[in-house]
Amino acid sequence: MDVDRRGFIKMAGIAIVGLLAAKPIFDVISRAEAPKKAVEAETPTQTKWGMAIKIANCKDGCTECITACNTVHNVPDIPDPKHEIKWIWDVNYGDVFPEQNSPFLADSLKGLPVLVLCNHCLKPPCARVCPTGATWKRADGIVMMDYHRCIGCRYCMAACPYGARSFNWVDPRPYIKQISSDYPTRTKGVVEKCDFCEERLAKGLIPACVEACTEKALVFGDLNDPSSDIRKLLAANYSIQRKAELGTGPNVYYVI
Repeated sequence: MDVDRRGFIKMAGIAIVGLLAAKPIFDVISRAEAPKKAVEAETPTQTKWGMAIKIANCKDGCTECITACNTVHNVPDIPDPKHEIKWIWDVNYGDVFPEQNSPFLADSLKGLPVLVLCNHCLKPPCARVCPTGATWKRADGIVMMDYHRCIGCRYCMAACPYGARSFNWVDPRPYIKQISSDYPTRTKGVVEKCDFCEERLAKGLIPACVEACTEKALVFGDLNDPSSDIRKLLAANYSIQRKAELGTGPNVYYVI
């Protein structure tokens, strides 16, 4: 029995040493298999894109920014609310900011429609739970979607505290009035959302919603640049963020 015990201990010791020696190899394999785009946000950058929405400037009933976004990005117009796809839309102020909805809320804010969209969080929970790397945060702060990697698990939708993602329950293409060749259409079974018009930013253009807003209610720019319009606006006015207490670091600000 003693010989067997010594032999077992010896074999266990050899196995442990072998595992420790192999650990660097496992680490290399793990890093190689990690989705490249999921690590992209670790690269430092001088630019941090963000948006500010001047609530008082939004006209009740105006949908120019929504229409522009939908047109540019081939967002389908599906009549069934269970299947609708939304990139930017408006919601009642009390529902957007339930923690601000006191009995003494200013009359100007009661029932006011407020624009909502993906917040492109500093710490996006959607990216952390995505098993395929289909959603990831770019170095400039934009939370992206790779429609080819998306497997439709909807983990990102469950993790997003803002309800900013839509799932294609049906083929969206029959519901697009006029397909734009400048942006890819999606297929049934994938998630989509606002991407801050990253394809327009690459051309030196501003997001379509900002460009279309005649009331100048939307301000977009580099949050790391003190001379940018958005930084000047935020420095001169009181602003709030949606569910900032969750620690996600939303990069969409609302000027009250």
